[in-house]
Amino acid sequence: MPADPPHRAGKPQRSTTSQPPSGSGASPIEVRRSARRRRTVSAYREGDRTVVLIPARMSEAEEQRWVTVMLDKLAAQENKRVLGDTELGERAQRLSEQYFDGRARPASVRWVTNQNTRWGSCTPAEGSIRLSHRLQGMPDYVVDYVLCHELAHLLVPGHGPRFWRLLEAYPRTERARGYLEGVAAADRLPHAPGPQDE
Repeated sequence: MPADPPHRAGKPQRSTTSQPPSGSGASPIEVRRSARRRRTVSAYREGDRTVVLIPARMSEAEEQRWVTVMLDKLAAQENKRVLGDTELGERAQRLSEQYFDGRARPASVRWVTNQNTRWGSCTPAEGSIRLSHRLQGMPDYVVDYVLCHELAHLLVPGHGPRFWRLLEAYPRTERARGYLEGVAAADRLPHAPGPQDE
């Protein structure tokens, strides 16, 4: 589904605006339903709000699902402006302050291209964090989760109960883990045959 500004073909049938959770820093979301729109869903930024265009016939449950999907797509597009190592380090510092009271202090945070079986790694003795380049272009909350995961390792080396309790501070842990599990599963699926394979 495209995430580009739509063609202005007609007036929306109904429009609703919702505010994001307080303190999330996200913009308000406006859902515009259109009787002319049959199957496509699109989203774009308009000033300080996000506009999601959907067919008028969609149920409330479908609307919620598509709003989530399109917000993730927009975030992924915007995140394709790749952060450099300096920005990545600054982001890790902000996350440490926000979720670990600043106790996790990495000496270095950088992207690497030699991690194809893991999303990130940490060497607590050196205070170094490395993120796989495969995360570039994924939604911010996913990159933030991996950073938080590695920051937590600076405080607790293993994956025991204490580690997971610490990581519970990051509110989107389960969603980010689900996203990464989906990406990993999709990588293992056989690709659909193309016309040349038939």
